[in-house]
Amino acid sequence: MRVFFDSSALAKRYVDETGSAEVLRWCDAASVLALSVIAVPELISAFNRLLRAGCIDVQQYRTVKADLLADIEDALVCDTSPDVVGHAVRALEAHPLRGMDALHIGAALACEAEVFVSADQRQCGAARALGLRVVPV
Repeated sequence: MRVFFDSSALAKRYVDETGSAEVLRWCDAASVLALSVIAVPELISAFNRLLRAGCIDVQQYRTVKADLLADIEDALVCDTSPDVVGHAVRALEAHPLRGMDALHIGAALACEAEVFVSADQRQCGAARALGLRVVPV
């Protein structure tokens, strides 16, 4: 099963918080773990915010970063193609989304994800309306 993870959901794979157990279950269920090319910089940014805020230490940062980079070696990383952008534009015109959230939806549609996992309620609603099977975490 091709399971697409938005950055807000995938972060829960590396940082234990509400929804982490559900994310790990979907990671295990996925035959293909899919994500947008923008997910990696978004996650590295989030990890650095946690480091700067003192929520994680340098060793924890190095560990989550290494785990993420190892995971994407086997993942389907959807590039930002004209097809992805087209889906994102349609999502933005129909739903009150931020640009990056729309790009995740566009990537999920373009890579023909069977499941879309996100921790963002607004994004989940838009993804569902656009025909994706949504798992809110």
